[in-house]
Order: sequence, then structure tokens, then C-alpha cells
Amino acid sequence: MSDVAFTQAIENFVATNAGAERVLLSGLALLGGGAIQQNWAFDAQIIGGPMAGTLAAVLRADAPTRIAMSHGRAQEFALLKAAFHAGVLVPEPLWLSGAEVIGRPFFIMRRVNGTAAGHRLVRDAQLGGDRTRLAENLGEALARIHSIRPPRRDLAFLEVHDQPPAAALIKRARSYLDQHTTPRPVLEWGLRWLERNQPSQQQRVLCHRDFRTGNYMVDAHGLTGILDWEFAGWSDPLEDIGWFCAKCWRFGNQASEAGGIGQREDFYRGYERVADRPVLREQVAYWEVMAHLNWAIIALQQAARHVSGQERSLNLALTGHIVPELEWEILHLTEGA
Repeated sequence: MSDVAFTQAIENFVATNAGAERVLLSGLALLGGGAIQQNWAFDAQIIGGPMAGTLAAVLRADAPTRIAMSHGRAQEFALLKAAFHAGVLVPEPLWLSGAEVIGRPFFIMRRVNGTAAGHRLVRDAQLGGDRTRLAENLGEALARIHSIRPPRRDLAFLEVHDQPPAAALIKRARSYLDQHTTPRPVLEWGLRWLERNQPSQQQRVLCHRDFRTGNYMVDAHGLTGILDWEFAGWSDPLEDIGWFCAKCWRFGNQASEAGGIGQREDFYRGYERVADRPVLREQVAYWEVMAHLNWAIIALQQAARHVSGQERSLNLALTGHIVPELEWEILHLTEGA
């Protein structure tokens, strides 16, 4: 589809859904990042109808290829709606489309201000405002996500496992490694360690499953929105907490163990204030091992998208090169086990 046809298709789609006489798009630009999906920012001048005025928006569409554990756009739209109605600070979801408009499914959401660049955020103290408060706000946001519990008719597409969450994740990871063409003995070691050290107490809530620095927006004052819901599912809330605190998501700022931007106890305090239950601190280390193992498998899948030739991308190719670092961290975390 040409750029002109793409623009016209979106103008017509927005006009129909906004009940407008006419819509004019400006500033249409493909945003950076988005290794799993593609995001276009635009401004829509809506003429006539109940939404008349300027709409700052983002169109989120399928990338040319995807990884198996990633949701489609209809599922992600439903997750975003559930989070929005639960009071989570997310971009407001507006409209969903199948493939008939631009040749692939997409949805449109309001654009939130700020930056999500993890490397910038951990190094620039001017971003995100007070770091203690930012860590607390992130904990509060995560607790609101975890307030969503099964069963939910609007989220019926999410699989509910008979096994405890940790066991289900181990089974999924082992299935992938058993089919992988290259042996990964360190990841197999990590899987066995996780299998033998599963926590006895596990819960089921809606987990974001990619709640980390780089997937939320901040401006100069603080948190503006939680992004990227394509991996969400029912799991133990500690999966998200361990993922956020894992060393691999601190972007080199290892002293700030809460996402590279703050201290664990500040993050935990914000979480506990909204969740009204304690973070089981003695179990978080287990879920950090799980985080490194799951990220290693995702990185292998990202590299495979590039190697397949279906989606040539330097970003995807480089992601595959972080696997040895993740394997080293798994060995370090399980040392002496």
C-alpha cells in the first residue's frame, strides 16, 4: 500500500468511527523501537461530529512477522481496555480494525506524552521526576494491573493452566528448547533449577509480562503511561515483579535494582499500598531467574525472525547476541544451588 493510500485509509477509518464529516491526517511517522509490533504516530484533525478537534494518536499494527507468545491486535486491544477500566495509567484505546483497512489488523489509541527510551531514562535524572516517587508510582500501576483476576469474559482468550504459573512457564520454555536446533545447556540448567525450586505459594492475576523500563512513558514530572501488552496473561504477580527488578532490565544502572530507576523498597512500597498485600520478598529472586530465562528464549525467537529472511532487522539480529550474557546471569543467580 502506498503512503497516500495508507493515509487515506486511516483518514476514512477515523472519520467513520469518530462520526466525523471529514478527517485530515498530519505528522504520520513510524516510531522507533517496536521490535514486536509497529507503531505510527499521527495527528488527526477531526471535522464535525462529537470528537471535533485535534486527536493525537498512535496506530499499532502487526509487524511483518511475530513470535509465538505474542498476542494479536484484537487481543491486545481487549487487554488495554481492561487495564484502562481498572484505572491503570495506559493510553486510552479507541478503535480496533481487522485486516480490511490497511491489509493487517491494527488499533488506534490516544498518544501519551513523554519518552520510553530505557537507556535515556536510567541516565538522565531530568526524566521521570523524583525517582523515589516514580518507583512508587510504577509499583502502584502494577498493583492495579494485578487487581484484574480470572475469570473474565472479555479476556476469555487468555489460557488458564491447570498447573501453577511457574510450572506452566517451565513447560512452555522446555517445549521451545526441545525443538530448538542449537543446544542451550545453560538454559536447560536454569530450567531444571526453576523446576526444583518452585515456590509453594502461587497466585493467578493478570500479569503484563513485559513490565519494565522501556515499556512505560515518562515526562519531566513522572509516569504518563504503561505500554506494550502483547505478552500479558494469567500468572503469579511475582512474575512481573521479578521481571521489573531483573538485572537484564536495568540498562546498566545496576545500583538501582528497581528497573534501573529506583530502589526495590520504593517500588515494593508503592505496590503494597495499592495491592494491600505484602510482596513476598524471599520469592522474588526465583522469579528473577525466570525472567532471565524467558528473556533469553524471546531473544532467540527474535533472532530467528531475522535469520528466516522474512523480516531483516539489525535490531532483531543484535537481540540474539545478548543470550550468552543472560546465560551467565542465570549461572550467577543459581550459583551454589
